Amino acid sequence: MSQFSDKDVILSVIEFDHSEKAEENRFNIAFGIDKNFLYGCGVAIASILLSNPSLRLEFHVFTDYFSKEDNQRFSALAAQYNTCIKIYLIDCDKLKSLPSTKNWSYATYFRFVIADYFYNKIDKLLYLDADIACKGSIQELVDYTFAEHEIAAVVAERGIDWWTNRSQVLTTPQLVSGYFNAGFLLININEWNRNDISAKAIDMLRIPEWVEKITHLDQDVLNVLLAGKCRFINGKFNTRFSINYELKDDVINPVNDETVFIHYVGPTKPWHEWAAYPVSQSFLNAREHSPWRDVELLKPGNSNQYRYSAKHKFKQKRYIQGIVNYLNYYKLKIAR
Repeated sequence: MSQFSDKDVILSVIEFDHSEKAEENRFNIAFGIDKNFLYGCGVAIASILLSNPSLRLEFHVFTDYFSKEDNQRFSALAAQYNTCIKIYLIDCDKLKSLPSTKNWSYATYFRFVIADYFYNKIDKLLYLDADIACKGSIQELVDYTFAEHEIAAVVAERGIDWWTNRSQVLTTPQLVSGYFNAGFLLININEWNRNDISAKAIDMLRIPEWVEKITHLDQDVLNVLLAGKCRFINGKFNTRFSINYELKDDVINPVNDETVFIHYVGPTKPWHEWAAYPVSQSFLNAREHSPWRDVELLKPGNSNQYRYSAKHKFKQKRYIQGIVNYLNYYKLKIAR
């Protein structure tokens, strides 16, 4: 039973279909984003297409904002790679009553809308966060076969200490065997809906006792609901790295030749102009091969970004810019 019906939530669909391949043979990839991630999403799609030129792909972007300029760039991206991109404009009223934080807006719940939307339309869907860059083949995911009653294929986050912590906080003992990051979900659409995952998740997010426990919003909830019903696959499909780790002296970069998706977690993204490190190169390369090549990397827009930008400028030995950004940070802080 779908929690979100098309007519309730989807206001309109914009289709850019330049694919010459039959629709029924395409592998479906979806993103759920707000306006702050449209830039990253466009380049993420370009990175997947660059690394997988022979695959039949179809992209689905669920968002509550889409400007005329966004329309032009996503249309150009579909034409450039002879692919299909569909944009779904969402009515967010049902989602705005759910818990949110400064790091997670109501857009984090779009993945529930997405999983419900595709029920009875397709069998398998790859959901990705938009702050990723692809640098390898996804053929393994295209060929992936779900086991009986398996709802999703996921990638474990951190290690046993974190899994134990989550199992205790979320009173779900099975999480000792693994806790996943919800920025990568290969979803068995029929099994997801057979288990009413979206409806159960929304119900949990409205129970005060659960809201007190969760710190990672829908990710915590999904880990509880999918415990024992998902398969953990190779970490190369969701290699997490925060660009802010570059500020440490002993940073260990987990990205290697095997990595398929780099997931840029944390507040600094590769489309920020202070993210000038080798780990951003996969994103920057895809940007150069996309309609966003002439869009400048973003400058700081709030006090938090000025603070991080200043720290990174000092790390990069660009001291004058660092001082200027610190001054802007303090100026904005005083003005609050």
